[in-house]
Amino acid sequence: MNKDVEKLWGEELSWINDNQLREKTAKVWELALEKSVLTPADLNTIPFTLLCGPDLKVTFMDHKRSVVHIAKDAGEKINAMYHGELKADMDVLISGAILCDVGKLLEYVKDANGKTVQGTYGKYLRHPFSGVSLAEMCGVPASVCHIIATHAGEGNLVKRITEAYIVHHADFMTFEPFRERLIV
Repeated sequence: MNKDVEKLWGEELSWINDNQLREKTAKVWELALEKSVLTPADLNTIPFTLLCGPDLKVTFMDHKRSVVHIAKDAGEKINAMYHGELKADMDVLISGAILCDVGKLLEYVKDANGKTVQGTYGKYLRHPFSGVSLAEMCGVPASVCHIIATHAGEGNLVKRITEAYIVHHADFMTFEPFRERLIV
């Protein structure tokens, strides 16, 4: 794993017990960083969404890490409390949570003023699609690609696996309040 990816995701990647899946998950981030104009430093400063205005202080990595941590906690609770009748594969869940927004590295660009904006590629392909493409290039299993593909609104048209529901809700519960909050 390269140093940039380790710096971004070292703790969270260590939660994936399957060595091959951990390596493939890291490889997707390496590939995305190679193809992106964004740097790891940018990911710790740019807003996590372009939909909430320029004053948003929550960075891309703040949001990404919170989604992964919330998804992990939810998966552990499900596994502990549902007597095996509802199970979350923790490796698939954590990998999917780490990768669900990786396509944004291709969707976003910097304008002439250095502001992060949606680029031409992003206007044609939203991040769930580009994220799946990157993941498939790195040999990520279909179950994890399913989470990437279905974590956003596009996933409302298909049946989600348990892990995809968890990531979808972890993502939206930490996004919708920003998008929909009332200004008082």
